[in-house]
Amino acid sequence: MSAHNPSLRPWRDIDRRKCRQIMVGNVPVGGDAPVTVQTMTNTLTSDARATIDQIRRCEEAGVDIIRVSCPDVESSAAMKQITRAAKVPIVADIHFHYKRALEAADAGAACLRINPGNIGSSDRVREVVNAAKANGCAIRIGVNAGSLEKDLLEKYGEPCPEALVESALDHIKLLQDHDFHEFKVAVKASDVFLAVAAYQQLADAVDCPLHLGITEAGGLIGGTVKSAIGIGNLLWAGIGDTIRVSLSAEPEEEVRVGYEILKSLGIRTRGVRIVSCPSCARQGFDVIRTVQKLEERLQHINTPLSLSVLGCVVNGPGEARETDIGLTGGGKGKHMVYLSGITDHTVEDEGMVDHIVRLVEAKAAEIEAETSDAGNAEPVAAE
Repeated sequence: MSAHNPSLRPWRDIDRRKCRQIMVGNVPVGGDAPVTVQTMTNTLTSDARATIDQIRRCEEAGVDIIRVSCPDVESSAAMKQITRAAKVPIVADIHFHYKRALEAADAGAACLRINPGNIGSSDRVREVVNAAKANGCAIRIGVNAGSLEKDLLEKYGEPCPEALVESALDHIKLLQDHDFHEFKVAVKASDVFLAVAAYQQLADAVDCPLHLGITEAGGLIGGTVKSAIGIGNLLWAGIGDTIRVSLSAEPEEEVRVGYEILKSLGIRTRGVRIVSCPSCARQGFDVIRTVQKLEERLQHINTPLSLSVLGCVVNGPGEARETDIGLTGGGKGKHMVYLSGITDHTVEDEGMVDHIVRLVEAKAAEIEAETSDAGNAEPVAAE
């Protein structure tokens, strides 16, 4: 499936990898389903209230799926309350204790993040698979370059794409041996080259959905850049069905960055896409501060629309022609506002941000009304 109309702009086509589709709760992953955005809570899971509050903030940012770590019995006990309160599917993050997986499945988790090879005997794997089947849970196999099996490290000498893929295939076989197929796979690494190469190899080797991520990517700016290069590279090549941007930042920031990566490739279009200039001595108003305020004030808009904010008339009118709403800086504190690419009126510095916010909100409401009318239209009977 292409992200854009192939007949109009062939240079923007993305030929998406074909794979099976699985369900994570009520969210489809893989096949022709939209690429989903995930994050992970960083509160103590045993503190259900704090965890649910954080989940709410992520839901407001547009998250599709949220992962919650289950390291102990207290966390498992809180999971029932958390899964009931969440509006999106919850993935339980399990590492070595297979009983935590059984508890999470019973507590309403939509998916278990687990490496079957890490939880012990074949009987334990069977128990986890049976619990997943009984509760309608999917499973995510999560291979990570930082925790590769000892025998693979000895075989390959270091984490390399072949080692990550072999680990993934070993874990997949354990699930398939128990006739379990509702799984997705990740082969994450903090090294962009290693992660991308591993995902490329895995994409050719399996037909299941792939969960993308550059693990331990870093802080907000460094981690965003690294994730955009790695995840963006793969998505552009048509690889990837669900993504998680790993940042040393609040989970809702991960969600926002995830959407920005998808928006930049035309894969998802949630919310306002802002086109803005870096500003220079030609600017007619303070572009940087204006864009910061607009980004903050427009976070509540979910409707896909575009807004250009440019400081002067060099590129301003051209960008405004391509966006739903445009603002171009002019002289003497008077700036031009464009609606649907056409010059419409001027606005002065005072109250400019409030004015643009009102225009965006009105445009979003108009688009929503048109979408709703189109959805409710009676089909015309054939004559």
